[in-house]
Amino acid sequence: MATSSINTATTSGSSTLSTDVYNRVQKTMSAQNGAATKLNAALKADQTKLSGLGQLKSALSAFQTLAGSLSGGGLSTSASVSSKSVLTASSSGAAKAGTYALDIKQLAQGQFLTSDAFAAADSKLGSGALSTVKIDFGTADSKGFTLNGSTASKSITIDSSNNTLAGIAAALKAAGVDAQVVKDEDGKYALALNGASGAANSMRISVSGDAALKSLLSFDPDGTQKLKQGAAASDAVLTVNGKQLTSASNTLDKAIAGLTLKLTGTGKTDVTVTQDASQIGSNLKSFVSAYNELNKKLQALQKGDLKGDTALNQTLSQFSTLIKSGGGVSQSALAAAGLGQDSNGNLVLDDKKLQAALTSDAGALSKLFTNDGRGLADLLAAQAGSLSGDSSALKRETTLVSKEITSITAKRSSLSKALTAQATALAALYTAQAQTGSGSAINGSSGSAGTLFDMLG
Repeated sequence: MATSSINTATTSGSSTLSTDVYNRVQKTMSAQNGAATKLNAALKADQTKLSGLGQLKSALSAFQTLAGSLSGGGLSTSASVSSKSVLTASSSGAAKAGTYALDIKQLAQGQFLTSDAFAAADSKLGSGALSTVKIDFGTADSKGFTLNGSTASKSITIDSSNNTLAGIAAALKAAGVDAQVVKDEDGKYALALNGASGAANSMRISVSGDAALKSLLSFDPDGTQKLKQGAAASDAVLTVNGKQLTSASNTLDKAIAGLTLKLTGTGKTDVTVTQDASQIGSNLKSFVSAYNELNKKLQALQKGDLKGDTALNQTLSQFSTLIKSGGGVSQSALAAAGLGQDSNGNLVLDDKKLQAALTSDAGALSKLFTNDGRGLADLLAAQAGSLSGDSSALKRETTLVSKEITSITAKRSSLSKALTAQATALAALYTAQAQTGSGSAINGSSGSAGTLFDMLG
């Protein structure tokens, strides 16, 4: 009898099954695919939604930071840098005039991992058995691996539908992990994972299920490392006027109050902050650009990962209402200063009207946007904070979806164990029947103790 090379358990201790037995097991087990398919679909949908909610929170946070930093004298300050190869600085907040000495000792970077190389990106890897790739995030140092409490672990399902380099990369991307297939100088393909920057974003990767995938993807900073690490996750390290700071990102908005610093290299530089009324126009344009970036992201999420989502719809509605009403800020004054809105909900700024308003009364113009919490930028910053805060619909949905993912993952694990046990029993039964020439395993035969499913309990 011909044999199959697919590894599975048998009662004889052999590592292979006959093709006939394997096909019979596969045919009988195919009826069980529905439950697994539903769980996989539910998990993928929840992972997609969680990723979308994370993108929404990130977009709101970025806009809140810029809009909130326009408070006080932030509209009229400017910043210059003595060494632009080290960093750039923009003033969008209440930075105090003066000179700040900075020394950039180390840039933040993300962990970079690569797999073994293969001849093709679409070649099947392993048997295609249902497998789970779990990625934990934390800090890897001499003390061991410490989980990052603010970043939830991710679980990615790999089976016969996506057990290729390209399929694994796509599944990782869908779960919010930056992964891609790269081609080396020898023309071979490998999986590459780029972690988020910051020492607390190191990855620990474990695999349950297919042994081939475990051998390909496992990475434990304290143990087995099948993936190769090209770069370790690290924080940016710098001093500001002699005080040392660390940051998971190379963009810092709290190192100097009211300034946004973007680190580009290591070395020393001075940042000088001055009061400059002409900066008002430039910062208003940055504010409009930031709002439009937020609106673009909201529109994309509405058409994609968060279509019909309550938290997103609430965000769109509240921002739209605030922009159209002005929130107590004179609409006619805003229009006279050149601020309007197009049909897509984007803010538009008429430069001629803006310059005229600046020439006429720069102080009055500034108060339209920042005025002890009552300006348009103040109100929008507060709205962004409220929509992403601890009592927001966004927070509640994120918590709920995270719990659902945990529950589904547990159910998938239980189902996987049950199906494995059933397949093992089927293989043993069919192998025994093949050796004795007994009757049908599914329907039973005369004199049998019952059907297959009676035997399985």
